[in-house]
Amino acid sequence: MQKIDDFSMELNFTEAYRKNSDEHIAIREAKCQAAQFPAVLSEIQDNDRLAGRTFWGWVGFSPHNAPGGAAYGYFCHEQKIIEALERGNIPMEQRDGVHEMLHFWKTETSKAKVEAAFTDKMLPVLFRDEIVSLPYNFKPLIANPIYRMAGVFVDYEKLLRLGIPGLIDEIAECRDKAKAANGDHELFEGMLMALDVFNYSCHHYELQAIEKAKATTDPKREKELLQLADVLKKNTLRKPESFYEALQLSWLYTLICGSLELGRVDIYLGDFYANDIDNGVITEAEALSLMHSYWKLINDLFRDVDGRVIIGGRGRRNEKNADRFALLVLETMRTYGRAILPQTTLRFYEGMNPELMEKSITLIGDGHTFPLLYNDDVLVPGVAAAHDVPLEDAEQYMPLGCGEITIDHMGFGTPSGSLNVLKALDVTLRNGVDHITGKQLGLATGELTDFKTFDDFFDAFKKQLAFFIEILADHEDLEYVESAKHAPYLYLSMLYDDCIARGKAIFDGGIRYLGGSLESFGSVNSADSLTAIKKMVFDEKLISAEQLMAALNHNFVGYEREHKLLKEAPKYGNDDDYADAIMIELHDFMCNTIRDQRERTNLDWYLNVLINNKQNTILGRWVGASADGRKAGREMANANTPSGGNDKKGVTALINSLVKPSHKIHAGTVQNMRFGRDFFTTDRPRFEFLLDTYFKKGGAQAMITVINRGDLESALVEPEKHQDLFVRIGGFSARYIDLPRDVQLEILSRVTY
Repeated sequence: MQKIDDFSMELNFTEAYRKNSDEHIAIREAKCQAAQFPAVLSEIQDNDRLAGRTFWGWVGFSPHNAPGGAAYGYFCHEQKIIEALERGNIPMEQRDGVHEMLHFWKTETSKAKVEAAFTDKMLPVLFRDEIVSLPYNFKPLIANPIYRMAGVFVDYEKLLRLGIPGLIDEIAECRDKAKAANGDHELFEGMLMALDVFNYSCHHYELQAIEKAKATTDPKREKELLQLADVLKKNTLRKPESFYEALQLSWLYTLICGSLELGRVDIYLGDFYANDIDNGVITEAEALSLMHSYWKLINDLFRDVDGRVIIGGRGRRNEKNADRFALLVLETMRTYGRAILPQTTLRFYEGMNPELMEKSITLIGDGHTFPLLYNDDVLVPGVAAAHDVPLEDAEQYMPLGCGEITIDHMGFGTPSGSLNVLKALDVTLRNGVDHITGKQLGLATGELTDFKTFDDFFDAFKKQLAFFIEILADHEDLEYVESAKHAPYLYLSMLYDDCIARGKAIFDGGIRYLGGSLESFGSVNSADSLTAIKKMVFDEKLISAEQLMAALNHNFVGYEREHKLLKEAPKYGNDDDYADAIMIELHDFMCNTIRDQRERTNLDWYLNVLINNKQNTILGRWVGASADGRKAGREMANANTPSGGNDKKGVTALINSLVKPSHKIHAGTVQNMRFGRDFFTTDRPRFEFLLDTYFKKGGAQAMITVINRGDLESALVEPEKHQDLFVRIGGFSARYIDLPRDVQLEILSRVTY
């Protein structure tokens, strides 16, 4: 018998929204949050030492965190509601209301508000009003809008310094001042109402822990649950005084505010941890037990592309205590075992405690895909230049999700658009026509056969890219404008600089830096294709433009000579100046064109990100054969890494290519490297030397998987024997046997050093 599909929360939420539609948007949001929490909070499970699990409703409010990543402000997961209706398992008394609710949200979601405000330029290019979810695998497109407010990093230090009561006092004082000055005091009223909801949620879990303590027959578990209840109660009454209280408060706030990132945990938890250990409040074993519970909650609740736990790096006010907690994080990884999450991220710099890097490399060698390694000596000045912020602020950079970079609790830079660069090149070859559908998808810039020089063709491609970049920048800007009109995002606004001081909501002029980023895919294949076209068609004239187009249109069937020549053309990743120069030119053009959009929008920054989240495989399905020798529908290169098998001259040549593109004009790039386990175990000093060389040459980031190719091949044949085989995809990690077959094959194609 199927479980009843109960839509009580969703119906109550919808009613709260409707009843308060004429209220100030802060009051309406607070009333909706009261309908949402604690209704979506799941119960404490066996062995949980912390409270805080969610099962989000199919209607609700969140910047990003919701079922299937569907959230953007006020959201309605249409597909899930339709599936429930089709199952016919909704209680009779709710059915009419659910039907009507589905119709109501069709025009009231935050996404619908943005789509209704599309400009004439956006309308023919960006899809609208479709039931979609990442990764847009349903049609060939160049520009994809993404609806989310991703990359939430609230000011956890302020939260723990003031506690909920201190935050209430600060906001109440600002409300009173705003009232006295006839200002907008209702924003502050909404914040206070939202904090009441938070306190009520703590109380909800406190009572639940007490009831579970009464029900258990295990004295140890009873003690744990009563301790948890006490911690939750104290979180509502005063600022945290212990590591346990700080961990619980920060975790529950993360859930309720809708964030998917944990931030610089070593800074905001390090002092609590060190104080408790030094004063005998807690033992190392007890702290590790709490961290295991923390790890499990992150694994159970977050999605694979998020859950950033960041340790190390410049700009830590409490470096000694932060390092102690960072070592606890690494020990948690070791003792918890290999896992998809959290995405533990080590920021490092010359002169930092070497034990952090040593233990991180050991974990990577043991088969963990974390920590991800970020070089502050390159990235801090790079972020300062790209984001146009002072070095002091750049030291607080935060990699989010798949690798996009923003500024901790001072800046917001949601990646709300993606660009299929290789698809743009695909249509540039054909006068803007998509040869799969036969429709005009891009600008009519001419056929390849019309161009007399390679530079003329490259200019046409740049024109094509610039057209879509402008539209996606305008869309990002529009998302913020519409967000500000309809919701203040209360839990974010009270813990982002400088919203309270300015008396403005986060997306309505409150935040210090309002930025954005554009995810680009297929740049490496595009650069290699341009290289092949330049060399084979224009420079050496070994293939005519007509022959190339015929070969591409026939997926190289019957054109084996042309295919061989294209595959033999120089490729990025081999320290070949001919190929790398074109990669750099394309990289510079894209990054600078995207960055220049801040001059024509309201954004403080808008930057390219060269990351990956399976999109290289999924978007590649809708791209025809390309001039780099790639066949139609096959995967594109992963992020900033050479196409699988194209880096043929060894790891030193690979490193030399990777460090050539500038890190001062983008908001994040990822490099995936795979080393054989045998290499790591028999020659670790050489591995460390290679890594050190890469970073000293200017490498910004590395995602390293230590695994033998044979293990991957064996897992394809006998998956049941490889449950513990984890790999790095690009912007996230996964169990290899759980991945789609084409993604597995893309990973297998990568070179193992």
